Amino acid sequence: MDGAIPIVDAQNKASPELKAVIAYLRSKNGPKARRGVLNGKRVDYFKGKTAIKCLLAPAYAKTKKVPKVTNEEEASALMVRLLPHAFFLQTDRPEPPTPLPSGQPRPLQISPQQSFSSTSYYTWFVTPSALTTYLGSALLVLILLAGVMFPLWPPSLRLGVYYLSLGVLGLIGVFMGIAVIRLIIWVGTSLVMKRGIWWFPNLFEDVGFVDSFIPFWAWDTPTPKKSKKSTSSSSSKSSSSKSSKSKKSQSQSQSQPAPVVGLGDAPSTATAPGPVTSEGSAMHLGGQANMRQRQQAYVEDAGDDE
Repeated sequence: MDGAIPIVDAQNKASPELKAVIAYLRSKNGPKARRGVLNGKRVDYFKGKTAIKCLLAPAYAKTKKVPKVTNEEEASALMVRLLPHAFFLQTDRPEPPTPLPSGQPRPLQISPQQSFSSTSYYTWFVTPSALTTYLGSALLVLILLAGVMFPLWPPSLRLGVYYLSLGVLGLIGVFMGIAVIRLIIWVGTSLVMKRGIWWFPNLFEDVGFVDSFIPFWAWDTPTPKKSKKSTSSSSSKSSSSKSSKSKKSQSQSQSQPAPVVGLGDAPSTATAPGPVTSEGSAMHLGGQANMRQRQQAYVEDAGDDE
Protein backbone atom coordinates (compact mmCIF):
# COMPACT_ATOMS: atom_id res chain seq x y z
CA MET A 1 0.00 0.00 0.00
CA ASP A 2 1.32 3.47 -0.94
CA GLY A 3 -0.14 5.27 2.07
CA ALA A 4 1.05 2.69 4.64
CA ILE A 5 3.04 4.04 7.57
CA PRO A 6 5.69 1.92 9.32
CA ILE A 7 4.73 0.78 12.80
CA VAL A 8 7.71 2.56 14.41
CA ASP A 9 6.79 5.88 12.80
CA ALA A 10 3.14 5.52 13.86
CA GLN A 11 4.21 4.81 17.44
CA ASN A 12 6.60 7.78 17.52
CA LYS A 13 3.77 10.13 16.50
CA ALA A 14 1.79 9.30 19.63
CA SER A 15 1.49 11.98 22.31
CA PRO A 16 3.29 11.56 25.68
CA GLU A 17 0.02 10.87 27.50
CA LEU A 18 -0.88 8.07 25.07
CA LYS A 19 2.60 6.58 25.53
CA ALA A 20 2.03 6.70 29.28
CA VAL A 21 -1.21 4.74 28.81
CA ILE A 22 0.65 2.11 26.77
CA ALA A 23 3.33 1.89 29.47
CA TYR A 24 0.59 1.29 32.04
CA LEU A 25 -1.15 -1.38 29.93
CA ARG A 26 2.14 -3.21 29.35
CA SER A 27 3.01 -3.22 33.05
CA LYS A 28 1.87 -5.71 35.70
CA ASN A 29 -1.35 -3.68 36.07
CA GLY A 30 -2.30 -4.19 32.42
CA PRO A 31 -4.40 -6.95 30.85
CA LYS A 32 -3.22 -10.50 31.21
CA ALA A 33 -1.09 -11.37 28.18
CA ARG A 34 -2.00 -14.48 26.21
CA ARG A 35 0.48 -16.28 23.98
CA GLY A 36 -0.27 -16.68 20.29
CA VAL A 37 1.47 -17.24 16.95
CA LEU A 38 1.29 -14.54 14.27
CA ASN A 39 3.10 -15.15 10.97
CA GLY A 40 5.21 -17.86 12.60
CA LYS A 41 6.29 -15.63 15.51
CA ARG A 42 5.19 -15.86 19.14
CA VAL A 43 3.33 -12.75 20.27
CA ASP A 44 1.26 -11.49 23.21
CA TYR A 45 -2.40 -10.64 22.72
CA PHE A 46 -5.29 -9.56 24.95
CA LYS A 47 -9.05 -9.16 24.86
CA GLY A 48 -10.67 -5.73 24.66
CA LYS A 49 -12.84 -6.35 27.71
CA THR A 50 -9.80 -6.91 29.95
CA ALA A 51 -8.17 -3.69 28.75
CA ILE A 52 -11.31 -1.71 29.67
CA LYS A 53 -11.29 -3.24 33.14
CA CYS A 54 -7.64 -2.27 33.61
CA LEU A 55 -8.36 1.35 32.61
CA LEU A 56 -11.16 1.47 35.20
CA ALA A 57 -8.99 -0.01 37.96
CA PRO A 58 -7.77 2.14 40.91
CA ALA A 59 -4.16 1.66 39.78
CA TYR A 60 -4.85 3.63 36.58
CA ALA A 61 -6.39 6.50 38.54
CA LYS A 62 -3.13 6.78 40.52
CA THR A 63 -1.02 6.88 37.35
CA LYS A 64 0.29 10.33 36.44
CA LYS A 65 0.20 12.06 33.03
CA VAL A 66 -2.58 9.87 31.60
CA PRO A 67 -6.08 10.84 30.32
CA LYS A 68 -8.83 10.64 32.90
CA VAL A 69 -11.20 7.67 32.58
CA THR A 70 -14.37 7.33 34.68
CA ASN A 71 -16.62 4.90 32.76
CA GLU A 72 -16.55 2.25 30.06
CA GLU A 73 -17.43 4.69 27.26
CA GLU A 74 -14.39 6.84 28.04
CA ALA A 75 -12.19 3.75 28.29
CA SER A 76 -13.37 2.52 24.87
CA ALA A 77 -12.81 5.99 23.37
CA LEU A 78 -9.24 6.00 24.75
CA MET A 79 -8.55 2.59 23.18
CA VAL A 80 -9.88 3.92 19.86
CA ARG A 81 -7.39 6.82 20.11
CA LEU A 82 -4.54 4.34 20.70
CA LEU A 83 -5.43 2.03 17.80
CA PRO A 84 -4.11 4.24 14.89
CA HIS A 85 -0.64 4.38 16.47
CA ALA A 86 -0.21 0.60 16.01
CA PHE A 87 0.85 -0.18 19.55
CA PHE A 88 -1.62 -3.05 19.13
CA LEU A 89 -3.71 -4.26 16.19
CA GLN A 90 -6.95 -6.17 16.00
CA THR A 91 -6.41 -9.84 15.21
CA ASP A 92 -8.72 -12.75 14.51
CA ARG A 93 -8.40 -16.09 16.25
CA PRO A 94 -9.57 -18.70 13.72
CA GLU A 95 -10.42 -22.20 14.83
CA PRO A 96 -7.66 -24.69 13.92
CA PRO A 97 -8.65 -27.73 11.81
CA THR A 98 -7.53 -30.06 14.62
CA PRO A 99 -7.79 -29.37 18.37
CA LEU A 100 -4.58 -27.94 19.82
CA PRO A 101 -2.92 -29.48 22.89
CA SER A 102 -3.37 -27.61 26.13
CA GLY A 103 -0.80 -24.86 26.59
CA GLN A 104 0.05 -24.49 22.90
CA PRO A 105 -0.27 -20.91 21.55
CA ARG A 106 -3.31 -20.19 19.37
CA PRO A 107 -2.77 -19.14 15.72
CA LEU A 108 -3.64 -15.50 14.96
CA GLN A 109 -4.10 -13.39 11.84
CA ILE A 110 -4.41 -9.64 11.32
CA SER A 111 -8.01 -8.50 10.87
CA PRO A 112 -8.62 -6.59 7.59
CA GLN A 113 -10.87 -4.08 9.40
CA GLN A 114 -9.31 -2.34 12.39
CA SER A 115 -11.76 -1.26 15.09
CA PHE A 116 -12.11 -1.59 18.83
CA SER A 117 -14.71 -3.66 20.66
CA SER A 118 -14.77 -5.40 24.00
CA THR A 119 -15.19 -8.85 22.41
CA SER A 120 -12.29 -8.64 19.94
CA TYR A 121 -8.66 -9.67 20.37
CA TYR A 122 -5.63 -7.37 19.96
CA THR A 123 -1.98 -8.27 19.48
CA TRP A 124 0.81 -6.21 21.04
CA PHE A 125 3.46 -4.71 18.76
CA VAL A 126 5.48 -3.10 21.55
CA THR A 127 7.75 -4.75 24.14
CA PRO A 128 6.97 -4.23 27.84
CA SER A 129 10.17 -2.39 28.80
CA ALA A 130 13.56 -2.38 27.14
CA LEU A 131 15.37 -1.46 30.39
CA THR A 132 14.21 -4.52 32.31
CA THR A 133 15.11 -6.74 29.35
CA TYR A 134 18.63 -5.36 29.18
CA LEU A 135 19.17 -5.64 32.94
CA GLY A 136 17.94 -9.23 33.01
CA SER A 137 20.18 -10.19 30.09
CA ALA A 138 23.23 -8.56 31.70
CA LEU A 139 22.59 -10.33 35.03
CA LEU A 140 22.28 -13.69 33.27
CA VAL A 141 25.59 -13.15 31.44
CA LEU A 142 27.34 -12.25 34.71
CA ILE A 143 26.05 -15.39 36.43
CA LEU A 144 27.25 -17.58 33.56
CA LEU A 145 30.70 -15.94 33.55
CA ALA A 146 31.01 -16.37 37.31
CA GLY A 147 30.18 -20.06 37.02
CA VAL A 148 32.67 -20.62 34.19
CA MET A 149 35.47 -18.76 36.03
CA PHE A 150 34.97 -20.69 39.29
CA PRO A 151 38.52 -22.22 39.18
CA LEU A 152 39.95 -18.67 39.16
CA TRP A 153 38.11 -17.59 42.31
CA PRO A 154 40.11 -16.88 45.47
CA PRO A 155 40.43 -19.87 47.84
CA SER A 156 38.39 -18.18 50.59
CA LEU A 157 35.51 -17.45 48.19
CA ARG A 158 35.54 -20.99 46.86
CA LEU A 159 35.51 -22.33 50.42
CA GLY A 160 32.51 -20.15 51.24
CA VAL A 161 30.63 -21.41 48.20
CA TYR A 162 31.52 -25.00 49.21
CA TYR A 163 30.02 -24.58 52.68
CA LEU A 164 27.01 -22.77 51.25
CA SER A 165 26.31 -25.66 48.89
CA LEU A 166 26.62 -28.13 51.76
CA GLY A 167 24.12 -26.10 53.76
CA VAL A 168 21.62 -26.09 50.87
CA LEU A 169 22.00 -29.85 50.39
CA GLY A 170 21.54 -30.34 54.13
CA LEU A 171 18.28 -28.35 54.09
CA ILE A 172 16.99 -30.44 51.20
CA GLY A 173 17.90 -33.63 53.08
CA VAL A 174 16.14 -32.41 56.25
CA PHE A 175 13.04 -31.56 54.24
CA MET A 176 12.94 -35.01 52.63
CA GLY A 177 13.53 -36.67 56.01
CA ILE A 178 10.61 -34.76 57.55
CA ALA A 179 8.38 -35.85 54.65
CA VAL A 180 9.29 -39.53 55.18
CA ILE A 181 8.90 -39.40 58.98
CA ARG A 182 5.51 -37.66 58.81
CA LEU A 183 4.29 -40.33 56.39
CA ILE A 184 5.42 -43.10 58.75
CA ILE A 185 3.67 -41.39 61.68
CA TRP A 186 0.46 -41.03 59.69
CA VAL A 187 0.46 -44.69 58.60
CA GLY A 188 1.17 -45.93 62.13
CA THR A 189 -1.50 -43.80 63.79
CA SER A 190 -4.04 -44.69 61.10
CA LEU A 191 -3.57 -48.41 61.78
CA VAL A 192 -3.59 -48.14 65.57
CA MET A 193 -6.01 -45.30 66.27
CA LYS A 194 -8.25 -45.51 63.18
CA ARG A 195 -7.45 -41.84 62.60
CA GLY A 196 -4.12 -40.56 61.36
CA ILE A 197 -1.98 -37.76 62.76
CA TRP A 198 -0.06 -35.43 60.44
CA TRP A 199 3.23 -33.98 61.60
CA PHE A 200 3.46 -30.46 60.13
CA PRO A 201 0.12 -30.75 58.26
CA ASN A 202 0.78 -27.59 56.20
CA LEU A 203 4.17 -28.72 54.94
CA PHE A 204 3.02 -29.15 51.34
CA GLU A 205 0.27 -26.51 51.36
CA ASP A 206 0.41 -23.28 49.36
CA VAL A 207 1.42 -21.07 52.31
CA GLY A 208 4.48 -19.14 53.45
CA PHE A 209 7.69 -20.71 54.75
CA VAL A 210 6.89 -20.08 58.41
CA ASP A 211 3.23 -21.13 58.03
CA SER A 212 4.38 -24.47 56.57
CA PHE A 213 5.52 -25.51 60.07
CA ILE A 214 2.39 -24.26 61.90
CA PRO A 215 0.70 -26.12 63.59
CA PHE A 216 3.11 -28.74 64.85
CA TRP A 217 0.61 -31.59 64.40
CA ALA A 218 -3.07 -32.10 63.58
CA TRP A 219 -5.62 -34.90 63.17
CA ASP A 220 -6.31 -36.15 59.66
CA THR A 221 -9.85 -35.09 58.74
CA PRO A 222 -10.98 -36.92 55.58
CA THR A 223 -13.63 -35.35 53.40
CA PRO A 224 -17.13 -36.74 54.11
CA LYS A 225 -18.55 -39.07 51.47
CA LYS A 226 -22.12 -40.16 50.83
CA SER A 227 -22.75 -43.69 52.07
CA LYS A 228 -24.30 -46.29 49.81
CA LYS A 229 -26.84 -47.16 52.51
CA SER A 230 -28.50 -43.76 52.29
CA THR A 231 -28.79 -43.99 48.52
CA SER A 232 -30.13 -47.56 48.69
CA SER A 233 -32.62 -46.68 51.42
CA SER A 234 -33.89 -43.70 49.45
CA SER A 235 -34.28 -45.83 46.33
CA SER A 236 -36.09 -48.56 48.31
CA LYS A 237 -38.42 -45.96 49.81
CA SER A 238 -39.25 -44.56 46.39
CA SER A 239 -39.87 -48.04 44.96
CA SER A 240 -42.08 -49.03 47.92
CA SER A 241 -44.12 -45.84 47.56
CA LYS A 242 -44.55 -46.52 43.86
CA SER A 243 -45.66 -50.13 44.50
CA SER A 244 -48.17 -49.02 47.18
CA LYS A 245 -49.64 -46.48 44.79
CA SER A 246 -49.99 -49.11 42.04
CA LYS A 247 -51.67 -51.57 44.45
CA LYS A 248 -54.10 -48.89 45.59
CA SER A 249 -55.06 -48.02 42.01
CA GLN A 250 -55.56 -51.72 41.19
CA SER A 251 -57.86 -52.25 44.22
CA GLN A 252 -59.94 -49.22 43.23
CA SER A 253 -60.29 -50.46 39.64
CA GLN A 254 -61.37 -53.93 40.86
CA SER A 255 -64.02 -52.47 43.21
CA GLN A 256 -65.67 -50.60 40.34
CA PRO A 257 -68.17 -52.85 38.35
CA ALA A 258 -67.83 -53.10 34.60
CA PRO A 259 -70.76 -51.81 32.50
CA VAL A 260 -73.21 -54.49 31.15
CA VAL A 261 -74.21 -54.26 27.52
CA GLY A 262 -77.40 -56.06 26.45
CA LEU A 263 -78.54 -57.16 23.03
CA GLY A 264 -79.59 -54.28 20.87
CA ASP A 265 -77.85 -51.77 23.11
CA ALA A 266 -75.12 -49.62 21.68
CA PRO A 267 -71.83 -49.70 23.53
CA SER A 268 -71.69 -46.85 25.98
CA THR A 269 -68.98 -44.18 25.58
CA ALA A 270 -69.44 -42.82 29.08
CA THR A 271 -66.60 -42.88 31.56
CA ALA A 272 -66.29 -45.58 34.22
CA PRO A 273 -68.59 -45.06 37.21
CA GLY A 274 -67.24 -43.91 40.54
CA PRO A 275 -67.50 -45.72 43.86
CA VAL A 276 -70.79 -47.67 44.28
CA THR A 277 -73.20 -46.30 46.90
CA SER A 278 -76.59 -47.69 48.19
CA GLU A 279 -78.58 -45.63 45.69
CA GLY A 280 -76.24 -46.56 42.89
CA SER A 281 -76.50 -50.28 43.69
CA ALA A 282 -80.33 -50.11 43.60
CA MET A 283 -80.27 -48.37 40.23
CA HIS A 284 -77.82 -50.95 38.99
CA LEU A 285 -80.11 -53.85 40.00
CA GLY A 286 -83.14 -52.18 38.37
CA GLY A 287 -81.18 -51.71 35.16
CA GLN A 288 -80.23 -55.37 35.10
CA ALA A 289 -83.91 -56.38 35.51
CA ASN A 290 -84.96 -54.15 32.60
CA MET A 291 -82.22 -55.65 30.46
CA ARG A 292 -83.43 -59.21 31.19
CA GLN A 293 -87.01 -58.28 30.25
CA ARG A 294 -85.85 -56.74 26.97
CA GLN A 295 -83.70 -59.80 26.20
CA GLN A 296 -86.69 -62.13 26.80
CA ALA A 297 -88.93 -59.99 24.54
CA TYR A 298 -86.29 -60.10 21.85
CA VAL A 299 -86.14 -63.91 22.01
CA GLU A 300 -89.94 -64.18 21.77
CA ASP A 301 -90.03 -61.87 18.74
CA ALA A 302 -87.38 -63.97 17.08
CA GLY A 303 -89.43 -67.14 17.68
CA ASP A 304 -92.55 -65.55 16.18
CA ASP A 305 -90.63 -64.59 13.07
CA GLU A 306 -89.50 -68.18 12.63
